[in-house]
Amino acid sequence: MSTSNFELNATIRNDIGKGASRRLRRLENLVPGIIYGGGKDPVNLTFKTNEVSKATASEAFYSSIINVKIDGKGEKAVVKAMQRHPAKDFVMHMDFLRVSEKTALQINVPLHFINEDKCVAVKTGGGKVNHLMAEVEISCLPKDLPEFIEVDMAEVQLDQTLHLSDIKLPKGVTIVALTHGESHDHPVASVHKPKAASEEDSAAPAADSATPESDA
Repeated sequence: MSTSNFELNATIRNDIGKGASRRLRRLENLVPGIIYGGGKDPVNLTFKTNEVSKATASEAFYSSIINVKIDGKGEKAVVKAMQRHPAKDFVMHMDFLRVSEKTALQINVPLHFINEDKCVAVKTGGGKVNHLMAEVEISCLPKDLPEFIEVDMAEVQLDQTLHLSDIKLPKGVTIVALTHGESHDHPVASVHKPKAASEEDSAAPAADSATPESDA
């Protein structure tokens, strides 16, 4: 379960539209946003840029329950979408989805690959770990939301591929893709020899096949 404690202070905004959003960012150093869902009306908000920058610098922020304080009153929510400037490192808009303790939510969480240094195929087979996914969409109740999902690479063999169904999940968590059938059991990571090393191995002649020198 996510143990991070993130809180963002927000103010209701009535001035909406692209022009208004540009003014908020440029003149007032604010980030426009919105919160919706949970059987309530959407509310347009603004956040302080420095608070947003600090919160979004943490990976856990994107997979945690966040306390959005609207004019002092808190609402539990998760980040549903975020728009960043294409050239500069700052957030332009944030979407939050309200959450209920009794309603399952769907959210992307990062994958953390562990024990790569202990991987059998790396230590004894000269293999290299290839990450094929960086995050996965899960479904769970808010109380069961993990900050990340671990993928254990310790026992992976050379030329083996791990799939979503191979991941050991925390209690109460399911992977959304797997609910759609076996065809959605996507690859997550694999271990193969680097191409150059494989070519060198295949090109090297066997020691006992060398032609002996003539005594003549």
